[in-house]
Amino acid sequence: QVQLVESGGGLVQAGGSLRLSCAASGRANSRYAMAWFRQAPGKEREFVGTISWSGGITSYADSVKGRFTISRDNAKNTLYLQMNSLKPEDTAVYYCAAARDRIPTMISAEYAYWGQGTQVTVSS
Repeated sequence: QVQLVESGGGLVQAGGSLRLSCAASGRANSRYAMAWFRQAPGKEREFVGTISWSGGITSYADSVKGRFTISRDNAKNTLYLQMNSLKPEDTAVYYCAAARDRIPTMISAEYAYWGQGTQVTVSS
């Protein structure tokens, strides 16, 4: 089992920045890819970005590429999402997820563990 707890969400004006964190616990000594997804009101959950266990491989949705950066600190068991140049359309609940293995993927079904989510609201 892996427990995930997100933090860092909030209200920010368009053009601003936020950094989300996701603290992981459990499943010691296991190596797994992680990702961020988001879900806006009335919309399906969508992929934001993913990162391999080592951090050497990252991938992003086109909508956030160049603005968002995913990173991880395995010593601290923490995943991050740095969000810059935020837009109102980035408003959503953001979820971190841990995969069953170390291969990063944008497919939500490949992620076995999910956090409770943190709200990000971008005002225009």
